[in-house]
Amino acid sequence: MNFETVQIEISRNGVATLTMMRGDKHNALNAELITELAGATTELAENSDVRVVVLAGDGKSFCAGGDLGWMQEQFHSSREQRMREARKIAYMLRGLNILPKPLIARIHGNSFGGGLGMMSVCDYVIAVEDAKFGLTETKLGLIPATIGPYVVARMGEGRARQVFMSGELFGAERAKDLGLVSEVVSAEDLDDAVERAVEPYLATAPRAVAAAKELVRSLSTVIDEQVIEDTVRRLADIWEGGEAHEGVGAFFEKRKPGWVS
Repeated sequence: MNFETVQIEISRNGVATLTMMRGDKHNALNAELITELAGATTELAENSDVRVVVLAGDGKSFCAGGDLGWMQEQFHSSREQRMREARKIAYMLRGLNILPKPLIARIHGNSFGGGLGMMSVCDYVIAVEDAKFGLTETKLGLIPATIGPYVVARMGEGRARQVFMSGELFGAERAKDLGLVSEVVSAEDLDDAVERAVEPYLATAPRAVAAAKELVRSLSTVIDEQVIEDTVRRLADIWEGGEAHEGVGAFFEKRKPGWVS
């Protein structure tokens, strides 16, 4: 399958690097990138030569959340259209979450919204010291709905409550304390740290690794179709409220929304 917004590179020892290639847009999620991430994940899941997958972003950021143009389309869409787009994100994340290979995130720059969702479905997350993170949806009158099950599963409810609603930005060490990040390194050591994280898996049995990963998921929070549909509905509901239109409208009009004192 040919991709425009993602790139797959597979080394001879079976390490696949899945890179988002919208670096000029800080790898912000739009319909094409979401669809291609889902397709690439399926391709990697079915490739028996792939032992480990590294998820990365081109350019200055890992993923800065939703694309502005894509958000504008949601602003003017019907409830049904918004739900369709929300499902695309939800099932892209589900595909990454159930990927039967170890999934390691290589994080640099900014990771907001959907970027945190992708981090949350990774098995090991390595971030540079100056990386910035945030669940900024509430600043727009929205909620981190489709990414929510994965973020809460990753952090635990208590830690998620600290940042899930506030929209605050925080650094790599705080992200580590919250359970989002596994390891914080210097920018110079990022690639070496990724190699160190990959190496142990090359000595493990691939089917056993896949079975062990499935076991971990079965023993923790169950994120099934019912949960996904509930998050899609909740997002559609919040879009229909006045706050979402005020928040998103204020963002594009470059003004403060009415609730900011």
